[in-house]
Amino acid sequence: MPYEPKNVLITGGAGFIASHVAILFAKKYPHCKVIVLDKLDYCANVKHLSELSHLLNFKFIMGDIQSADLVSYILRNENIDTIMHFAAQTHVDNSFGNSFAFTENNILGTHVLLESCKTLGTIKRFLHVSTDEVYGESSYELNASNTEHASLLEPTNPYSATKAGAEMLVMAYGRSYDLPYLITRGNNVYGPHQFPEKAIPKFIMLAKRGLQIPLHGDGMATRSYMHVADAASAFDSILHHGEDRGVYNIGAQEERTVRSVAEDICSELKLNADDIVTYVKDRQFNDRRYFIDCSKLLALGWKQEKSWEDGLRETIAWYEKNGENDYWGNLSAALVAHPTGGHVTASPNVFEEIAGSTAEGKADDAAEANRPVFLIYGRTGWIGGMLGRLLEEQGHKYYYGAARLYDRKAVEDDIARCKPTHILNAAGITGRPNVDWCESHKKETVQTNVTGILTLVDLADENGIHVTNFATGCIYSYDEKHPIGGPGFTEDDAPNFGGSFYSHTKGMVEDLLKNYDNLLQLRLRMPIDHRLDNPRNFIFKIANYDCVVDVPNSMTVLDELVPYAIDGALRKLTGIYNFTNPGAISHNEVLQLYKDYCSPNYTWKNFSLEEQDKILAAPRSNNELCDKKIKSAWPQILNIKDSLIKYVFEPNKQSGGKVRGGVKGEC
Repeated sequence: MPYEPKNVLITGGAGFIASHVAILFAKKYPHCKVIVLDKLDYCANVKHLSELSHLLNFKFIMGDIQSADLVSYILRNENIDTIMHFAAQTHVDNSFGNSFAFTENNILGTHVLLESCKTLGTIKRFLHVSTDEVYGESSYELNASNTEHASLLEPTNPYSATKAGAEMLVMAYGRSYDLPYLITRGNNVYGPHQFPEKAIPKFIMLAKRGLQIPLHGDGMATRSYMHVADAASAFDSILHHGEDRGVYNIGAQEERTVRSVAEDICSELKLNADDIVTYVKDRQFNDRRYFIDCSKLLALGWKQEKSWEDGLRETIAWYEKNGENDYWGNLSAALVAHPTGGHVTASPNVFEEIAGSTAEGKADDAAEANRPVFLIYGRTGWIGGMLGRLLEEQGHKYYYGAARLYDRKAVEDDIARCKPTHILNAAGITGRPNVDWCESHKKETVQTNVTGILTLVDLADENGIHVTNFATGCIYSYDEKHPIGGPGFTEDDAPNFGGSFYSHTKGMVEDLLKNYDNLLQLRLRMPIDHRLDNPRNFIFKIANYDCVVDVPNSMTVLDELVPYAIDGALRKLTGIYNFTNPGAISHNEVLQLYKDYCSPNYTWKNFSLEEQDKILAAPRSNNELCDKKIKSAWPQILNIKDSLIKYVFEPNKQSGGKVRGGVKGEC
């Protein structure tokens, strides 16, 4: 009998292949719930999943598989019985320049996922997505295809080595803990949604822009290319019909050189390949061929449907419509001959490809030396991701830190590696899914929210580096001097709320940080952005509660204010700023705006603060923060209601945005 999943978790589901699998499953199996978990790294895009926003059996969660608490929470709360594990760093070029990130994502991430499965003990099928590159280079002379159980694993680059290591972990958990697993090893896939650092979309976009198409080495490396629709159907067949602990190759039936792929793209675009194809330095090691046997997959009844000609034509059409910056953002770092991971580089040497040694090049070098360099902490977080995207759009040079903030030596290594002029710290523990988590995880909260930030600021001070730290205004609560409708709490007022351990640590560390003069502290409250399906969004939270309290609060519209944070860093502002939009707005007013603009049939219920306290592990702060200082720094700032309408509700009115993921509203 075919296996029938009920609740499927797809990791990396906002990426290329996995997004097509999520779309296929959510539409084909309406009684199966599809949950996508993705940290939205540079090559992922939530727009891939937009056509699923109206489906009741689909849910998106932004998060990292390396977070054991988050993974365990999702597995338990969503009653997950099936995992399709796509999340990984996948580009070979990137692995040569930033190999540690591949170990962290592909091996550590897989290990965290497996350990969570073991602890939960309810997973009925774990499909691990690997690659044919684990077999290593195939021979032209022998013409022998790699089979699933007879061929050795002989990876030749850091990417394939980490995928082989992840496979070993999956098999070990199968043997030791009886985890029911499947492993797939696929060859090259192309089609819509693929990030343009990969060959086919890169070639299309460069050719459309009238730029040179760079081929590594002699351009004669041979690959098999499968359209993503066929790949998605292969995963469908393997999950439902594959044997327990089975390994399945997924491959197309014909091979092509990279040169011939470029020529076919040029032909389709009516261009002369000889005019625009150029040859560049090869990879550190470039496998000449991957040749796999797919008999086991064919025996399940799967077959390839999309021809190369039709698939390439459809892919070109998709990139002609969606391939520009309004879909992807700034692609300048992806379209180079040797990309290093979107916007994440291991060293500044990525600029050597365009530097040169002329007088003009030397002038550029001088300008480069005077450019600000940002080091961001909180890469997988909500604000950390926004900071990277904004810096990318503004053309700034930046890196993401790899260290845990409480590890002083690791932070020192980050600073030595990146040589930043500015640090943006968006790392911190706010709780999973809310601050109640901190009440039972006090040590972890102290390590990050106290020890970590103190270590970071102290090291930055030693090295003459400006720090912008995202803090919280949840250290105040309405009182006799600051009643509802009265004066707001200023930056100089002492904290009066420590009812939650989270707020207690934040208030304590803010007082200690006043001793440093290299620091800009930005107090956020109840952050909101335009993505109404984001579980961290305050609107998402209250729209999915059974009941809400109706109390006015200061709030932060991130779409408007996060760019001000970068501006404040560049201006090297210091001290504390209440980083909220002027004024206060109540929960009911926010929900009424949501109802008016996005969901006319939406309803909600209120209850009192006393009733709320009965169901919470820790009290919540409610307050209004004084807006005098922030308006002085950024006079153009909008009040909270106007900002919500401009940046959140008007865009979602046009797109039909809905708050997803809970029991409330139309979804």
